[in-house]
Amino acid sequence: MSVVVAGQLETWISEQGLKAGALLPTERVLCERFGVSRAVIREAISRLKADGCVMTRQGSGAYVAARPGQGTFRLLRGGANGEGETDSGVSDREISDIFELRYLVEAGAAELAALRRSPQELERMRAALERMAAALETGADAHTDDDAFHVAVAAATHNPQIERFQAFMGQQFSDSRAPTWNEAGHRAGLARDSQAEHVRIFEAIAAGDGAAARAAATEHLAGAVRRLGLDERRWGEVVATKGGGAADARHEELHRLEEGR
Repeated sequence: MSVVVAGQLETWISEQGLKAGALLPTERVLCERFGVSRAVIREAISRLKADGCVMTRQGSGAYVAARPGQGTFRLLRGGANGEGETDSGVSDREISDIFELRYLVEAGAAELAALRRSPQELERMRAALERMAAALETGADAHTDDDAFHVAVAAATHNPQIERFQAFMGQQFSDSRAPTWNEAGHRAGLARDSQAEHVRIFEAIAAGDGAAARAAATEHLAGAVRRLGLDERRWGEVVATKGGGAADARHEELHRLEEGR
């Protein structure tokens, strides 16, 4: 409930046009406005405080610290959309939303990496692949090496913001890779399938083929969706159209921009 109220309060701050330093209404007023208890309001304010949107002063109340959208980025979790949750407190829809975000970032990052990668960056990717290959032989957990591979791809874009965002996503979503690399995942062939997808991404990047790298990254995320047992329907169109004319035109335009850098 506090997650929902925190989002509603953040929206209300934006709608009211409150600027940094503005005093928020009292807990009693907020309770009446949102129809919840003081405990929920306090937890919601604590969440916004952690996100850098609100600050509190002892004895004087809560104040706007930053306009909504200018605080710390976070992934919305814990049933914020009111749908059913998994045992971890995250709904299937929320996980699917995060995968959609990953697709937008990682597919583009793979494409850019193919156009910009250096020999040193290829070696960094290859090292992560070799560690995962060794884990396949021993049945070891290599989900941190999985994270490292994706960060290495992001680093090869030569865009530090993409690298930082990928590292953030890895920290936030690293647990989703654990079932692929645990004992059950090895037995079911999940780790083997994921590694094969990593190799295809790497080979496309090493070949300097941006369109193939984007396609391989898309296939990898679609495979991860299947491995997690998520609803594939929203991914069908993405995978089916990844090689279409629009994608080819985008790649050609990106390549022209790279030549002009």
